[in-house]
Amino acid sequence: MKLDDNSFLLYAAKNYDMRIAVTADEFHNDLKRFQHLKRLFRRYEHDGDLKVRLILNHLTILYNCFGPATTHMLFFKLKRYHKHLKPFVVFLSYMPEIIEYEDIRLKSSDIPLDEYIVKELRQI
Repeated sequence: MKLDDNSFLLYAAKNYDMRIAVTADEFHNDLKRFQHLKRLFRRYEHDGDLKVRLILNHLTILYNCFGPATTHMLFFKLKRYHKHLKPFVVFLSYMPEIIEYEDIRLKSSDIPLDEYIVKELRQI
């Protein structure tokens, strides 16, 4: 399935572990974590305020809910923050060689790493 704006919700529902949520509200609350991550990366970019553990918590919950498909969903939803996102995905051992969404095919090696985030993650 091609991941884009029109198919995102269906893609998310298809990959969602239904044992996690009992209601549709819980599913939608889990989807809100993508927005939370976007805000956290925006704050880091503007203020230099990096909430490493909070980002890791959101990512861990997303990967528990959506499995490995989370990576493609994250890079699709957080297009502007790839260099901030990649160190976390690598840290969690979910970084694939190729990331695909819309008509974009990204090689992992083409996405730069934010050195400050790498340094912070190495301290954990």
